[in-house]
Amino acid sequence: MKPGISPEYDRCVVSCACGNTFETRATVREMRVEVCSNCHPFYTGTQRPADRGGRIERFNRKYARKAA
Repeated sequence: MKPGISPEYDRCVVSCACGNTFETRATVREMRVEVCSNCHPFYTGTQRPADRGGRIERFNRKYARKAA
């Protein structure tokens, strides 16, 4: 990197809304995030399947042609 034009790349403390903190490297000293791997549903296994039932029926009702 050219000196003087690139930002400083240093240690960064990341704080999550759930209370988890960890250290990484970035151009800022501190970051605050709302979701991390400790509280995200995909990583915690609490992910709920999306309710797909009824979508086709609603579509068919909405766009159904009236019988002659």
